[in-house]
Amino acid sequence: MQQVEVKLPEKAYPIYIEKGLFAQVGVLVKRQWPKIQQVALISDTNVTPLYAAQIRAQLSDAGFKVYLYTVTAGEASKSLGTASSLYDELLGDGFTRSAGVIALGGGVVGDLAGFVASTYMRGLAFIQIPTSLLAQVDSSVGGKTAVDLPAGKNLVGTFYQPDAVLIDPATLTTLSQRYLVEGYAEVVKMAAIASVDFWQLIEQIPNVAAITSHAEALIKASVAFKARIVMADEKEGGLRQILNFGHTFGHAIEAGAQGALAHGEAVSIGMVTLTQCFEHAGLSPVGTTAKLRHQLAAVGLPLTSALIGQPDFYARIARDKKNRGGRVNMIYLKAIGTPVVYPLALTALPEFVTHNLLEAQ
Repeated sequence: MQQVEVKLPEKAYPIYIEKGLFAQVGVLVKRQWPKIQQVALISDTNVTPLYAAQIRAQLSDAGFKVYLYTVTAGEASKSLGTASSLYDELLGDGFTRSAGVIALGGGVVGDLAGFVASTYMRGLAFIQIPTSLLAQVDSSVGGKTAVDLPAGKNLVGTFYQPDAVLIDPATLTTLSQRYLVEGYAEVVKMAAIASVDFWQLIEQIPNVAAITSHAEALIKASVAFKARIVMADEKEGGLRQILNFGHTFGHAIEAGAQGALAHGEAVSIGMVTLTQCFEHAGLSPVGTTAKLRHQLAAVGLPLTSALIGQPDFYARIARDKKNRGGRVNMIYLKAIGTPVVYPLALTALPEFVTHNLLEAQ
């Protein structure tokens, strides 16, 4: 079994990666939680029919009393209202601070369950079992939890590290092609900012089928890189900002699309259009955008959006929680594997995009 260790000043935890790992969930969770007896298994309407019975049986066999809570699949469940409903269910079932929460699902379930675990009675033990590629390579690692507000994504949340992350790449076979590819956009992001070696691994993915055949290597490389960044900057005070490559534009595009774009699809557009801007401005090397385009287009990811440059596009960026003092920190590539933070005044952003992207097209 492949294992990545996350070692932080106040906590260390393992990330296990192995095809077929679901057959060992009970043993692995018991190893982490020898004194816990009561477990809340939080999943959604897509994942519960696929895996909840198997995981619940594993946990029960290991001696846990398991309560399954299923939320409606989709971003709309990542809300204060859904969190409040889960608090009520936990209270009704007698959950105390000696219990644990397990997230079984994709990024929405992981963010929501993590937020509930971190806030219910000031914190319960928490384990991530991500079932989507997006969650396996990104959102399950690093301790970010959040729910959305009408004004934007992830505006209410905590930093709350899990006790373990259990990743079984076999779950990717139940994803639709669209959502497998969506997760791959985050892998491309990781490779672009990580290293030339990781990028060379990405260049071995000429089509969608290759994502699945290389899944374990892609997941391991992504998780190892993100773990290294999180260990250096747990709460995004500096270096961890580079993980937002493509996200400044991507989040605004995703919100503006009103459900028509998945997160990874919006990030794909964000990476390409942002890199176009910086290449035109002479800060990213000529050909960098073409490299990104080639890898993303090979699996059918979108590369552009008519939403860029609209008034609402800039308004959404202005509301982003990462902005400080009227400035937005954008991440560009000085080279593959060399990300750079570029602070820009929000008032200067429309001219920057218009000159370097819209007029250059």
